[in-house]
Amino acid sequence: MSADEVPDRGEPCIRLRGIGKSFGGVSVLADIDLDIGTGEIHGLVGENGAGKSTLGKIIGGYYSAGAGSIEVFGETVGSWTPPLALERGIAMMHQELQLVPALSVAQNVFLGIEEERYGILRQTENVRLADVMATSGFALDPAAITSDLSIADQQKIEIMRALAREARVIVMDEPTSSLTADEAERLHETMLRLKETGTTIIYVSHFLDDILRVCDRVTVLRDGSLVRTADAADETKGSLVSAMLGGSRSETPYPAKVRSEFAGEKPVLWVDGLSAPTGVSDVSLEVRPGEIVGLMGLVGSGRTEIVRAIFGADSASSGEVRLNGIPYANRTPASSAERGMVMVPEDRRKQGLVMTVPVRANMTLPHLKHFTMAGGVIRAALERGRVQALIDYFRVVPARIDGDVTHYSGGNQQKVLLGKWLMRDPGMVILDEPSRGVDVGARQRIHEAIADLAQKGAGVLLISSEIEEVLGLAHRAYLVHEGTLVGEVDPDNATTQDVLWTLFHQDDPNIDTSRGSAP
Repeated sequence: MSADEVPDRGEPCIRLRGIGKSFGGVSVLADIDLDIGTGEIHGLVGENGAGKSTLGKIIGGYYSAGAGSIEVFGETVGSWTPPLALERGIAMMHQELQLVPALSVAQNVFLGIEEERYGILRQTENVRLADVMATSGFALDPAAITSDLSIADQQKIEIMRALAREARVIVMDEPTSSLTADEAERLHETMLRLKETGTTIIYVSHFLDDILRVCDRVTVLRDGSLVRTADAADETKGSLVSAMLGGSRSETPYPAKVRSEFAGEKPVLWVDGLSAPTGVSDVSLEVRPGEIVGLMGLVGSGRTEIVRAIFGADSASSGEVRLNGIPYANRTPASSAERGMVMVPEDRRKQGLVMTVPVRANMTLPHLKHFTMAGGVIRAALERGRVQALIDYFRVVPARIDGDVTHYSGGNQQKVLLGKWLMRDPGMVILDEPSRGVDVGARQRIHEAIADLAQKGAGVLLISSEIEEVLGLAHRAYLVHEGTLVGEVDPDNATTQDVLWTLFHQDDPNIDTSRGSAP
């Protein structure tokens, strides 16, 4: 059966039988039987490491199954690759972006499916992109270079790439992890429109409310095994979490906020009048030992640019930074780390981890001189012991110090990244989207680690696009708009609605936003 001969709506377009997959001898999927109906939105949920992204990549042709069979549109497939999957009408958008940084938006969207005549490219990408943007509801400059765009805008490109291929089945792996609430809602509307045309969408997400709102059916995976598939209407957030984690557990609240015994001391980080060419303007803030301080703003507000200028990843044009009371000029990432200030970036694959080396090397790479004896000999036992302790602390799965990080789930990669920068117990930790793209189990462990940092006396500066996360973890929080701070809120006495109302009305001169709450 060709991709044009699609089964009737509701009939399976994909049948998986006995699917298994292992990486380096570690099983990540075992004996998966699953039918995906034509014209349905089918959710895949589970903890990070449960196998949901791996299963999606097997369907999309990016991984070959180690066991079992795949039937697509009524035909059993043998060799299975992304081009073959696309020929059969299956496209995939990845959680970890698969873009060419030097190409434009339009070039990335249509890469590999350019129009040509007599072997010559017709350069029609910009015109074709207008139709894709109309379908998706996104608006980007077709000529913009991808590397110059934010992570959120790059994720929109990834979504449009899948839409441009006019696939009959689209695997979406965490497509909303970097989108605003409004952008995510537009994507959901697009998914529902595609469903009405008979397109099947396999939706991998850790946002369970979204899964329940847009999916027809949902499949729960745990530890590489299929727990159950059920109608979304018959599930609740609590029932899904219980199935994902096992037993009768439900979603865990944020760790209790306890003021550290160090909180009354002088600021570990003090910033005054900081400005930078990246759009940072006259930023003044402080973080005390044992304090978690949040930066809250809309996507594109300049939160990341502020912390990059503080850390030294970007140069500053004016202002003063003091670390532990000592003026700190000429900042660089390397010198900041040596002074005990570290930063966990938002893009773990491009800015955080080296995907070609194992877990151990990723964690110890910035700290090698502290594991090295005279003559450059690595103290292997010390290195291995410290890495294993961090793996155990963060509950990394698989718990192998020489595991191949490329094959780890997004949440376990994030835990490795956190372990890398917490290796030497830093005094000041900057976290940019620390729980982006992770499930409730990994999220809970990361939140516990952040609370532990503060309890041990470290200062924490936290960025999250999820306002609830900042309110749930932070002792204090600053509001960010267009690269500057526009207010401060008490997380214990503010709501998400208060914060959003204030941020969305920053440009309205007729509204007093100083009180930080809606009327």
